[in-house]
Amino acid sequence: MKLYFSPGACSLSPHIVLREAGLNFDLEQVDLKAKVTKGGRDFRQINPKGLVPVIEIDGGSVLTEGPAIVQYIADRAPQSGLAPANGSTERYQLQEWLNFITAEIHKTFTPLFKPNTPDAYKQIAKDKLAEQFAYLDRHLASHQFLLGNSFTVADAYCFVVVGWSKFQNIDLAPYPNLKAYVERIAARPKVQEALKAEGLLKAA
Repeated sequence: MKLYFSPGACSLSPHIVLREAGLNFDLEQVDLKAKVTKGGRDFRQINPKGLVPVIEIDGGSVLTEGPAIVQYIADRAPQSGLAPANGSTERYQLQEWLNFITAEIHKTFTPLFKPNTPDAYKQIAKDKLAEQFAYLDRHLASHQFLLGNSFTVADAYCFVVVGWSKFQNIDLAPYPNLKAYVERIAARPKVQEALKAEGLLKAA
């Protein structure tokens, strides 16, 4: 398998999951502005959407969209416990969380990174994020991870997008349970490996 990524982007989520699953994979960095891979390929030939993450599956198939990719990875390593079994109520609860993260948090962050987004709209987005962070904080008051006591692919995704707060000067102090959750996930060895591999942490 090969993961196409951009450092610190949402592709960090499947990168973490690949390491947590213990699977063999290759990484190829993408310049999202130029739409060119580090190897010089036109990225739009790999993904016409021009977005990461993309995973190239052995045999030549390509899969896009983070929530789909992380479930594929988890199903390739069922012993990892990164996703509940297909067809179970817990699997649908996992998908519920993945949908919430992608639709309510990830997409709310997106305009904050665009220089042409009006300041007034940026404040609206930050107000919405405050509501979603408060919801997460309440949930995490009684849960170690989103689905309970086990780390899943939803936690990897949540960790990445909530982590974007530091780039937007959003303080997590008002959400102590969420802040502790992010710190707990950041300390995981495989998360540390992924962060270092993307140049987001200094190698030890």
